[in-house]
Amino acid sequence: MRAFLATERLLLRQFTDADVDHLFALYDDPEVMRYLNGGKPADRAEIETHDLPAFLGYYERFPGYGFWAAIEKSSGDFLGWFHFRPLRGHHTDDPELGYRLNRSSWGKGYATEGSLAILEKGFTEFGARRIWAATMAVNLGSRRVMEKIGMRYVRTFHEHFDNPIPGTEEGEVEYAITLEEWQTRSHP
Repeated sequence: MRAFLATERLLLRQFTDADVDHLFALYDDPEVMRYLNGGKPADRAEIETHDLPAFLGYYERFPGYGFWAAIEKSSGDFLGWFHFRPLRGHHTDDPELGYRLNRSSWGKGYATEGSLAILEKGFTEFGARRIWAATMAVNLGSRRVMEKIGMRYVRTFHEHFDNPIPGTEEGEVEYAITLEEWQTRSHP
């Protein structure tokens, strides 16, 4: 098991084949998936044959980037995941930050703690010039995390979805923080 980073309460490590059940439980919670697929039940076969292999393959294709299992240090419990990756069409110095945490870990500061640690690693070790994140405009919890970590609202945009979920009509929002903004905030 290779660790990506550690915080006071979290260990972010590479996924392994043994994480199928963790991902299934996370993706099968309708509240966790509310702003992603409208809360539809998870497909275990898709997680086994598509999602987890994609996570594992990312480590080889883009060293240092990818999806990281979030483990609570004190209990060893799987809390969800964070991702840090350049998207197709974006440079490696403009990576995306994302997270998906199980409901039992909501409201405890884990999303903020993990995201702040990823910002620091991205700016100090990966040469990021800007780190961004996106969510549905109606996902106020995720937007609050982005604001807490110093990201600023950049834009609202609309994507086409074959099966839109409630809230899609409000669009998606992008937040970002630049290296200069992070340095000012972190080291005034």
